[in-house]
Amino acid sequence: MPDHVYRIIEVAGSSEQSIEDAIRNAVGRASRTLRQVGWFEVIQTRGHVEDGKVAHFQVVLKVGFTLEDDASVT
Repeated sequence: MPDHVYRIIEVAGSSEQSIEDAIRNAVGRASRTLRQVGWFEVIQTRGHVEDGKVAHFQVVLKVGFTLEDDASVT
């Protein structure tokens, strides 16, 4: 198994439904623009309140993706 090198970025996601949906939104969006997304870590969880009720769930994630080998870049 070859050694892997990862790049880590931070992304934020939100959802009116749940923290899980906010995570899925963030990972899904990152996966559309980054190749080989392999893992995430939730580093912040917060929300937005309107009229005494939770209006949005917000999460900040570290997202890791594998860097491509130099040999595969032309």
